[in-house]
Amino acid sequence: MVVRTTKRQADATPYAASLIEGMRDFGYTLETAMADVIDNSVTAKATKVEILAETATDDPWIAIVDNGTGMTEPELIEAMRPGTKNPLQEREGHDLGRFGLGLKSASFSQCRQLTVISRKDGHTSAATWDLDKVAESNDWRVDLEDDLTDIPAADRLPNAGTIVLWRKLDRLSTNFRNDVAKRSAEINKAISGAERHLRLCFHRYMEGSKPALRILLNDRKLLPIDPFATDHPATQTDPEDILPLLNGEVVTQCFTLPHHKKMSKTAWEDLGGPEGHLRSQGFYIYRERRLIIAGSWLGLARQTELTKLARVRVDIPNTMDSDWKIDVRKASAQMPPVVRERLRRIVERLQGTSKRTYQRRGRKLVSDEYLPLWNRVQRDGGIVYRPNVEHPSITGFAAALPEEFRHGFRTCISLLGSGLPIAALHADMLGGAEDVTQDAADFADFADSAEIAIRALLHSNMTGNDVVRALCSTEPFIHHKDAIRRLVEEIQGEPS
Repeated sequence: MVVRTTKRQADATPYAASLIEGMRDFGYTLETAMADVIDNSVTAKATKVEILAETATDDPWIAIVDNGTGMTEPELIEAMRPGTKNPLQEREGHDLGRFGLGLKSASFSQCRQLTVISRKDGHTSAATWDLDKVAESNDWRVDLEDDLTDIPAADRLPNAGTIVLWRKLDRLSTNFRNDVAKRSAEINKAISGAERHLRLCFHRYMEGSKPALRILLNDRKLLPIDPFATDHPATQTDPEDILPLLNGEVVTQCFTLPHHKKMSKTAWEDLGGPEGHLRSQGFYIYRERRLIIAGSWLGLARQTELTKLARVRVDIPNTMDSDWKIDVRKASAQMPPVVRERLRRIVERLQGTSKRTYQRRGRKLVSDEYLPLWNRVQRDGGIVYRPNVEHPSITGFAAALPEEFRHGFRTCISLLGSGLPIAALHADMLGGAEDVTQDAADFADFADSAEIAIRALLHSNMTGNDVVRALCSTEPFIHHKDAIRRLVEEIQGEPS
């Protein structure tokens, strides 16, 4: 006998007040929240996005305005609904959304009042979520706005497009709510900090699309940041590597940035950002050309000084969101195992290229055919730097000393080498190797040492050209080649 049971059901509709407050804490920052809203602008095929902010007021606000396709009122209501889209649904290639939560969760993470105004086919619609009202009513009801007179930035709405307006900025003004000036400075600082993220996140839309996406901050156009410096002639670019998988292709391309001495200081610092190049090396993962992860080896390698020029661009389609576990914020991802193994081999090869770019200058310093002031010695698995006591500047000076002072002089040179501040150098190199430079000196400061070295080398039957070539291969003489050459000619011209 088959016993049939009837399943019972109960209403488990989430409480609006509780769930909508929980949506505020998905982990957004101001920059990731802004980027998520701009994703909708890109999906709407906008070519211009304006970020407007009024902070010096009792009721500060931020608005993001685009000239995309806009929405009808039914489309707007649907867009204001949390969880508009099923992440499993197939989407167009330019669609940067996934869960249908981005607009709401990103906005609520920064404000308690979200108004969206949109215009399509000549008709304007507006709707507002006010979390304080939701807390009172505990109801999933959005306010439809008919009168836009008192809504900030409403006059900036183009003939077709959308405004996302944030008011009640409780998350951006936590410290100085009763001090307008200090609160304004606090919000402006946060907006300024978000600028670089947007320039980086959407750089491929801003520089490569036709027409290119323009992003403006309070009417100032933002310039894209290309983390691969693809326009620089000294950047090393590898061919693309394509890995076909079930849900799409993973396209990988490796880049090695130029040595910092081949770039202007401004360009180098802009490329490295506030954390520097040591932290910005690694994978740059793009989903439909939109940056998801910037600068991490994701456990496949360590971030080291010698590999900080290495960058790997990884492109994935939105059909692989589930495979890569793209989160709601579109700010984190996890590599599928097959991709991870492929990228491991790519990283091993790329690291060699980056190291060679930095070590090329180092090889000159230790080559036997030159005259380094410091010798690089490998000992017991480590590396030791010692003053080169055989350098003609040192041997020549020692020979000119009275016999009783020579031992003391050599002892001082050895002590100088033993006192090399390795810990301080290591810390400074990790902080930014390009900031560690030789002490600039005029030729007059070491002309006597140069003369001693030149006389010693000429005495060993080297030609004048060979002396110039040997001395000027290393610091500090390398910066004074003309002065060295003139000094050689003067000494050679002396009567014998």
